[in-house]
Amino acid sequence: MAEDTRQDKRASFSAITEHNTNGMARTSTLASGKTGASKKLVIKNFKDRPKLVENYTEDTWLKLRDAVGAIQNSTSIKYNLEELYQAVENLCSYKVSPTLYKQLRQVCEDHVQAQIYHFREESLDNLSFLKRMNRCWQDHCRQTIMIRSIFLFLDRTYVLQNSLLPSIWDTGLELFRTHIVSDSAVQKRTVDGILEQIELERNGETVDRSLLRSLLGMLSDLQVYKDSFEERFLIETNRLYAAEGQLLMQERDVPEYLHHVARRLEEENDRIVSYLDQSTQKPLISCVEKQLLGEHMTAILQKGLSILLDENRVTELALLYHLFSKVKGGLPTLLQFWRDYIKSFGGEIVCTPEKDKDMVQDLLDFKDKMDNVAQSCFGRSEGFINAMKEAFETFINKRPNKPAELIAKYVDSKLRAGNKEATEEELERILDKIMIIFRFIHGKDVFEAFYKKDLAKRLLVGKSASVDAEKSMLSKLKHECGAAFTSKLEGMFKDMELSKDIMIQFKQYMQNQSEPSNIELTVNILTMGYWPSYTPMEVHLPPEMVKLQEVFKLFYLGKHSGRKLQWQPTLGHAVLKAEFKEGKKELQVSLFQTLVLLMFNEGEEFSVEEIRTATGIEEGELKRTLQSLACGKARVLNKNPRGKDVEDGDRFNFNNDFKHKLFRIKINQIQMKETVEEQVSTTERVFQDRQYQIDAAVVRIMKMRKTLSHNLLVSELYNQLKFPVKPGDLKKRIESLIDRDYMERDKETPNQYHYVA
Repeated sequence: MAEDTRQDKRASFSAITEHNTNGMARTSTLASGKTGASKKLVIKNFKDRPKLVENYTEDTWLKLRDAVGAIQNSTSIKYNLEELYQAVENLCSYKVSPTLYKQLRQVCEDHVQAQIYHFREESLDNLSFLKRMNRCWQDHCRQTIMIRSIFLFLDRTYVLQNSLLPSIWDTGLELFRTHIVSDSAVQKRTVDGILEQIELERNGETVDRSLLRSLLGMLSDLQVYKDSFEERFLIETNRLYAAEGQLLMQERDVPEYLHHVARRLEEENDRIVSYLDQSTQKPLISCVEKQLLGEHMTAILQKGLSILLDENRVTELALLYHLFSKVKGGLPTLLQFWRDYIKSFGGEIVCTPEKDKDMVQDLLDFKDKMDNVAQSCFGRSEGFINAMKEAFETFINKRPNKPAELIAKYVDSKLRAGNKEATEEELERILDKIMIIFRFIHGKDVFEAFYKKDLAKRLLVGKSASVDAEKSMLSKLKHECGAAFTSKLEGMFKDMELSKDIMIQFKQYMQNQSEPSNIELTVNILTMGYWPSYTPMEVHLPPEMVKLQEVFKLFYLGKHSGRKLQWQPTLGHAVLKAEFKEGKKELQVSLFQTLVLLMFNEGEEFSVEEIRTATGIEEGELKRTLQSLACGKARVLNKNPRGKDVEDGDRFNFNNDFKHKLFRIKINQIQMKETVEEQVSTTERVFQDRQYQIDAAVVRIMKMRKTLSHNLLVSELYNQLKFPVKPGDLKKRIESLIDRDYMERDKETPNQYHYVA
């Protein structure tokens, strides 16, 4: 009993032995102390390692070799795959791995070496050769995967621990590369075949893309793609597209050629996606762009840009921009040609006097067209938009003054009453477009002179289409050129508003007169400095009109003492009541027409000379007046003899049989086309103003600097003056100021000037 108790107090041990499938034993020893104490698990190795059966290694290798042979020959494997895997694991556990690895490599190498003879057959055509190569490669890959799955334990233990050894898969690749693909004859035929298939596809034939993808994938996996294939492929591509570019540039027009290039680039990109290696993309696309675009940039633009722009081929222009953006130096070259085209085309519009009539409309249409190209085709590129502005500024100032004059007249035609072609919104849009063209003009003072003259006519004859449109144009000019530019124009509007107020007061004044007049008088008071200068013309007014003028003069000078009134009969107009057989009519006529018609209250018939003596109207003006009354649409006078033109011997009588559907008839004065003299006088007035501005600028600069060299003075003047001026003109003004003692030359340095205080 006592003995049993002692045994209980001793630690008790029990060993559990389990036999593993690999012949090794695993032992677990459980130890326990007192009740409730923690238990420990101790694992110990066998004291003696179990020994392999004799000839186990050789027998196992024979089994494995048979299995590998069966895989390589595509026959059935005699053994269970799990059993083969276990055999490899057993051999590896007994340090047989190095031998096993060498034996496996040797078997694989022998098999691959034997495959080369399949490719020595000369009778095979290129496509059959490629198919055989592909089949061989696919088989090799499949076999290598199967072999690796059996020898996986070897691959993941021994090979992994030896960094210098290639894995079983890499060994398979290396053997295929060394013994098959690196064979010069085999490699040449393979690459030749692939290149031939690609060339066929480029020529429009259908090829087996999956075959090409597989073979190029093989070259890539074997790491010979770049050296064996890519270099030759790029050389062939270069050669093909160089020849194609030369040929098609001669045969095809530019739009067709551009679409061809775009199609070629799309095809090559598709090839990269379908079967070429991704690394080929950059050099391949670069090669196509260089040969089809880079080598022919100037030729494409010389041959086709002007045609594309003339015909407004928006799609092709967008394509041209897109393609040129890919080529080095493409966009700067396109930019230069685009700038030159605008200068050339615009220069033709501006510098052809025969086109003066439509110049401004042509410029607006051309600007719209170029804006559309820049926006929709050239990706709103800032560089192209700036080049366009620069080109417009260059060509529009090639012909000084005329564009400014014609723009002013165009604005007049749009703002004049009777212009029914535009709504207010459209008119505003037209004015905005005109301001864009106006910005390019250097001689803005010429525009101002002609604009002022036309504005005066619109305001005085009441021909302005819309006061809002007039004021909108004025605010645009003010925003563009500053308040000084529009101060006189604004003064003209102010005069018209003040005149309305004065006329209200004058009518009240007339009502208080003891002898009210039966003629209603409206007077516009114009400030001389604001309005264009008009040549005074003395005419013989009827006594009633002269009396009314005197009444107004008395009224006006009574309110504004010290002012001087000068009447301008050339700008006057009147409404006359006339009686014909058909009945009473009202005639809306100019003052000169009024004076002529009133004569027929006194007599039946008059000669040109008699009318001239009675009215005092200048000969040219009188003939135009008579022409409007006797040869126009509303013929209230009869001319004898009949004819379109008025001659000195003609006689006139009142046309009592005159008929018209309207009660009030407007008889337009025959508009004398602006004479060359009138144009010259307006232009000369501008040049006179410019001389004053140059003089003022010279004195201002010299007063500030005191002493200055000629070159620096001229440079400073160019910075300050806002109109184009020639160096010779500046020199003349400087000489004039020296003569008038505003400045003097330096006695020792004639090129130096001093200000004279």
